[in-house]
Amino acid sequence: MAGEFRALPVPEGLDGMRVDAAVAKIFGISRALAAEIIADGDVLVDATAVQKSERVRAGSMLEATLPAPKAPPRPKAEHVEGMSIIYSDADVIAVDKPVGVAAHPTLGWEGPTVVGGLEAMGFELPDAGPPERKGIVQRLDVGTSGVMIVAASVHGYSVLKRAFRERTVEKTYHAVVQGLPDPIVGTIDAPIGRHPSAGWKFAVTGDGRNSVTHYEVIEAFREASLLEVRLETGRTHQIRVHMSATGHPCVGDPMYGSDPTLTARLGLTRQWLHATKLGFTHPRSASWMEVESPYPADLAHAVEVLRG
Repeated sequence: MAGEFRALPVPEGLDGMRVDAAVAKIFGISRALAAEIIADGDVLVDATAVQKSERVRAGSMLEATLPAPKAPPRPKAEHVEGMSIIYSDADVIAVDKPVGVAAHPTLGWEGPTVVGGLEAMGFELPDAGPPERKGIVQRLDVGTSGVMIVAASVHGYSVLKRAFRERTVEKTYHAVVQGLPDPIVGTIDAPIGRHPSAGWKFAVTGDGRNSVTHYEVIEAFREASLLEVRLETGRTHQIRVHMSATGHPCVGDPMYGSDPTLTARLGLTRQWLHATKLGFTHPRSASWMEVESPYPADLAHAVEVLRG
């Protein structure tokens, strides 16, 4: 596999780690890609070919030929079923994103995107940031619905991007989790990183990135609780990982340990997690704005079943 050759010694902190995990961590690539280049013979440890499940030792020389990065696909203007505009002006667009929609195109994703949907609606998004992320200043997981904001101008992009980076945006979610968290108002402060044995998901890990989640129970049911959640940081899968780590996974989230029987009884085909509100300083007027999204039909139905 032609590409960039890299060679680095294995640091002390990775002693005993699987080769695929070590390659992913040291060279900043996905676990899946690490496994692929190992299988192709493009990874050597102390000049010897290895299997992905072997263990590395501190001080060993890790050599890898990394493939040339592929360019992400360009946005494709196409109508997105169920996506609507909550608010828009010359600098800001607030979108109500349905489940099953990505924020922007990525390698391997062929489904609908917020960027493509906005372009199909006639919005001219600014050439700010990477070409495939025109105007995107934040993201919601494909499996999470709710409000997200998109910059409609270069000025809006610059100001909003900085606001998210400096954590001055107030992000509020509602989540239905299994059981009743104790205490019913609390903060989860636990670092999040790649799961040590499953690279496609995340976990609370000692060497993860600082992650802080505030929650409050707003309604308790026999089997589950409805929470209001505020994020201080914005890590991938943060709410799902933190709630699972406390023994209260989001209902409908098998990746992080939900009960399939309860999921089926509530008629859910995805995790019960919704971005209900965003509060931010408008990039031009400097006035405080809040935009909100109501529960979509599937999540509202699940709550009614729990109440019943």
